[in-house]
Amino acid sequence: MNSERLTHRCQLLLCVGWKRRLRFKHPVDLRMEASVILPILKKKLAFLSGGKDRRSGLILTIPLCLEQTSMDELSVTLDYLLSIPSEKCKARGFTVIVDGRKSQWNVVKTVVLMLQNVVPAEVSLVCVVKPDEFWDKKVTHFCFWKEKDRLGFEVILVSANKLTRYIEPCQLTEDFGGTLTYDHMDWLNKRLVFEKFTKESTSLLDELALINNGSDKGTQQEKERSIDMNFLPSVDPETVLQTGHELLSELQQRRFNGSDGGVSWSPMDDELLAQPQVMKLLDSLREQYTRYQEVCRQRSKRTQLEEIQQKVMQVVNWLEGPGSEQLRTQWGIGDSIRASQALQQKHEEIESQHSEWFAVYVELNQQIAALLNAGDEEDLVELKALQQQLSDVCYRQASQLEFRQNLLQAALEFHSVAQDLSQQLDGLLGMLCVDVAPADGASIQQTLKLLEEKLKSVDLGLQGLREKGQSLLDQISNQASWAYGKDVTIENKENVDHIQGVMEDMQLRKQRCEDMVDVRRLKMLQMVQLFKCEEDAAQAVEWLSELLDALLKTHIRLGDDAQETKVLLEKHRKFVDVAQSTYDYGRQLLQATVVLCQSLRCTSRSSGDTLPRLNRVWKQFTITSEERVHRLETAVAFHLSAEKILQECPEQPEAFNEMERFDEIEAVGKSLLDRLTVPVVYPDGSEQYFGSPSDMASAAEHIREKMKLVSLKKQQLRQPEATTPES
Repeated sequence: MNSERLTHRCQLLLCVGWKRRLRFKHPVDLRMEASVILPILKKKLAFLSGGKDRRSGLILTIPLCLEQTSMDELSVTLDYLLSIPSEKCKARGFTVIVDGRKSQWNVVKTVVLMLQNVVPAEVSLVCVVKPDEFWDKKVTHFCFWKEKDRLGFEVILVSANKLTRYIEPCQLTEDFGGTLTYDHMDWLNKRLVFEKFTKESTSLLDELALINNGSDKGTQQEKERSIDMNFLPSVDPETVLQTGHELLSELQQRRFNGSDGGVSWSPMDDELLAQPQVMKLLDSLREQYTRYQEVCRQRSKRTQLEEIQQKVMQVVNWLEGPGSEQLRTQWGIGDSIRASQALQQKHEEIESQHSEWFAVYVELNQQIAALLNAGDEEDLVELKALQQQLSDVCYRQASQLEFRQNLLQAALEFHSVAQDLSQQLDGLLGMLCVDVAPADGASIQQTLKLLEEKLKSVDLGLQGLREKGQSLLDQISNQASWAYGKDVTIENKENVDHIQGVMEDMQLRKQRCEDMVDVRRLKMLQMVQLFKCEEDAAQAVEWLSELLDALLKTHIRLGDDAQETKVLLEKHRKFVDVAQSTYDYGRQLLQATVVLCQSLRCTSRSSGDTLPRLNRVWKQFTITSEERVHRLETAVAFHLSAEKILQECPEQPEAFNEMERFDEIEAVGKSLLDRLTVPVVYPDGSEQYFGSPSDMASAAEHIREKMKLVSLKKQQLRQPEATTPES
């Protein structure tokens, strides 16, 4: 608390001393700053409300309070307030309202007398607002009348409600019954902003003028030295300009007097407004700041150009030095996938180092392009030369990196194809080295198909290897075009020999596999044929068995007459021919299996039991067929004889003379019927019947019916013979 009082006292002494020097020793137009006496101004010992008297003079209000008023602080406040209006405004005089309603007469008298020393020439009228319980009228009247001539201005005593006789109500604040709005703290804050802007802008103008004038003088060398000083303003011009524009906008909207009904913060008239001063300062600031920006732009452009030159040389020196040396040492392509991948990884590390410099190149190129678009004529040639030099080196190095990357990628693909082809050849050779022991012809066909597919895959792989190898050789042949004079014949010869050696080796391995495949294919085809012959021979046995079964089960009918029986006999002979062809086909197949087995040096698994089965079935079929033929021939003889007897007329004399023929027909019929009941006996002792018993009964029934007809015919022929002796 004591320190605050001490600080306040020092400020007061400083202001009072400054005021005295200003008044008596230095008649220079210096202005006191509100920030210096801010604690005093906050007390509102006096203020300019913005109101005017009837002569258009400003109204200065001194509100006295119950507490003892410091005359020094009041004097400082009045000095500051009276320094604000212009000389023209001061010439119209001031009307001072001394509000003594809350103060003592002695204090009021002291304040009135002090006005003589502070503003004697500017005061036109002093209105002392008296309290309701007024002081001794005689004393006050006598004192003011006595001092009138010495004071130099008129002093009147007036109550607050009668103050409007001298001043319009609209020019009085609410404390005196007027309508004028005044906010002291708002005015003080805005005043601080105004003075801060004025101080900063004035200082900034001096600094900018120093910088700008320094850059305009002297030779080009001196100008560059001035620019290189890197002298910067103490405050940010943009911030000061923004503050000024905001202040100007506030001034233009409120005009310091609250004419729009808002809160006012300055008591000045149009002539006293800070707006012209702010506008003048802003115009000067903009002019100097524009020049300063141009100076900074020239400085920045020169600095940027020097930095670009330095960075360009750094990029060029590295790319043509360490970068190129890295590529000169990388010529191999590797002899395997792993080796190629290792070289690729090494190349990626090189590319990573280059990419950092290429990023710098891109940034530099953009900066150079921007400078070319906005640069001066004197810089265009230099900038274009830098851009061209940088682009040539970077493009050449990037082309070398890309070429090397493509070469390594082609080598990796070549080795990858070679490895795949080698694995395919190993797999094919593995198949060929394993002896073929298939279970059947289908498995052989499948194995043969797989073998052909692998061989085809090997052909395609070798073709792909040749294409990759030729492409790689073409790239290697172009490798010397960017060798920077280095002899790469040895390196290229090693790479070429390696590539050609790999392709020749794969070709030889493929040729050996093809020869082995041809031998294996022939053997497997013979085995397929062998299995096919065995299968077909077994099928022939099955067919022959089916024919035998059909002969026994379906070839049963003997015909109803001789004609039908002959047709059945003819069909049976054709049926026998089919069976004979089947048997012959089976025999031929079995003979072929013997030949193939001898060629393959193997034993047939099926020919040993197929031939006996074929012969056995054929023997059974032959016996059954002969039995069938015998029955059909007997049936034909029976039907022919019976039909002939039955067709002859009783009047024919030979019919009566050949009765023995009836006996023969009956004997043939009985023999046929007996044969139908007898089974077919095979050499192994087995027996088989033709058809089912019902089928046999049906066939026998037709024979019996015809035998009945023959017997009836025989009886008819015997009756005339019996009647002839009687007659």
